[in-house]
Amino acid sequence: MIDKKSSIPLHKQAEFYLRRLIEMDKYKNGKMIPNEIELSRQMNISRNTLRQAINKLVHEGLLIRKRGIGTYVAMGKFSSEATNWLSFSQEMRLLGIEVENFELHIYRQRPTNEAKLFFNINDDETKVLRIERLRGKVDFPFVYFASEFNPEIPLTGNENFNLPLYDILRDEFNIIVKSSREEISAVPAGHFLAEKLDMELGEPVLVRKRLVSDIEGRPVEYNIGWYRGDSFTYKIECNRKEDYQSP
Repeated sequence: MIDKKSSIPLHKQAEFYLRRLIEMDKYKNGKMIPNEIELSRQMNISRNTLRQAINKLVHEGLLIRKRGIGTYVAMGKFSSEATNWLSFSQEMRLLGIEVENFELHIYRQRPTNEAKLFFNINDDETKVLRIERLRGKVDFPFVYFASEFNPEIPLTGNENFNLPLYDILRDEFNIIVKSSREEISAVPAGHFLAEKLDMELGEPVLVRKRLVSDIEGRPVEYNIGWYRGDSFTYKIECNRKEDYQSP
């Protein structure tokens, strides 16, 4: 607890206290911490002193403050590596995270321009199956996916899409996906994503675009995922190609 006789500044002691607090199981990964009134009472310090400590942890990305809601612990970021392509469900399983589907929308539409090029569709009448899903961990949606599928795949839309998608393709259609070409970018959250991902308007969203092919190189899926910027880390390992020729 806070020792007012210590030479360590009160805001620093409060910071140490908060660091221990957010490591407790009941506050880890997206849980709300007590409000400022309660915390300042617990530590017997002023709210201004407490705010200095909270602001430090917010700046470090350990806490997230939402106006009108409160302050909660940032969810531990999950990571993906460029050389190790996995489905979303597989990535989460490796991290010990149970995937929850919050929304599922299935319909047919004319493909987006990029999907049309990827699937080599040459007319304006063909429609593709589109699936949109809001996904994340229990009580915490952090990614919105939109997938379009090659119209040559006889998906009906009645499949159980609560199951891992690539398991469905393998088990029901004998399609084994193998490769993914990816593009990563960032955009500010618009009204739609801010509402879906419980973010402030304009906060950063990581956009992950995937062009997925099967073992024969045939295009299977055009997928875009919009991730909360505080939930995802993308790791890339590069090797320098040495020039062994003499100058």
